Amino acid sequence: MQFDSKKTTFGRHETFALRYSWLSKGYHEFIRNPNVFNDEDATVILGVGKNMVSSIKSWLSACQLITTSSNGKEVKSTNIGQLIFDKDGYDPYLEDEGTIWLIHWLIASNSHYATAFFWFFNNFHKQEFTQNEALLGLVDFVSQDIQREISKNTLKQDINVLLRMYGRSTSNNKGVVEEALDSPLVLLQLISSISIGKVFKSAPSERKGLPVEIFGYALIDLMNNLNFDQIPIKDLMYTEDNSVSLGAIFRLTEDALISKLEKLAATHSNIFELRETAGIFQFYKLAEIDSVDLLGKYYLNDTGAMVA
Repeated sequence: MQFDSKKTTFGRHETFALRYSWLSKGYHEFIRNPNVFNDEDATVILGVGKNMVSSIKSWLSACQLITTSSNGKEVKSTNIGQLIFDKDGYDPYLEDEGTIWLIHWLIASNSHYATAFFWFFNNFHKQEFTQNEALLGLVDFVSQDIQREISKNTLKQDINVLLRMYGRSTSNNKGVVEEALDSPLVLLQLISSISIGKVFKSAPSERKGLPVEIFGYALIDLMNNLNFDQIPIKDLMYTEDNSVSLGAIFRLTEDALISKLEKLAATHSNIFELRETAGIFQFYKLAEIDSVDLLGKYYLNDTGAMVA
């Protein structure tokens, strides 16, 4: 989760945006055969072209559903992959919108395998922009913060895929719209295309569709990763030094962020507390909790899967 300039990944998607069926299909076939992506019959098994096989594997890594050992020889499923996409998992066929929000968090907080996405949702704060402005921002980020050379064409492909994967087009070009709708992340409406696709918008909003328990998973994932028991609200909203920004990733307004925190503290008062001291809001974790415990409360409806 924490940015490491020596561990970055660009362009592994083979220019293909994530599609609805790829996570469940790819994950289930991987569980059946961990070598499926290198299998001679992979295109037949997965029902896609050769380049798409590599893309599916890349997206499973970007979504943190599988992980590769440091020597690159061992690939295995992750705890979150098993919890959600195993046959007896919470949402093995990606049918719950809350899972799509979760997938977004897993991508946007993954500086290692989804570096361009990490940069865009944590560091890029222009609310209206062109594709070229986003590209120039990414190029500038790479030149300053990455310790190796990445071709501009590769970075352009990453921006193009990101905008297709998240952006809901308002143009009359049905082919573009249908391609965009093939990605589950379009439903989150985190990016929209205006002026017939020449200008994009990604602005803070209330995000009423973001379930509190999924938001809570991300929050505790972040706090546990940082080994924090308390955190100022401003640090959740605004960050520096390429760190993860909860408010930015979910494109929340400051009021919406506080509202989510208040709801989380109200529904789990024995675990969380939101305090204001000398005009500074702080969020406290009063007891140890694993972030996956909140997922159980969402998917099993232990607290009514409340949405703020």
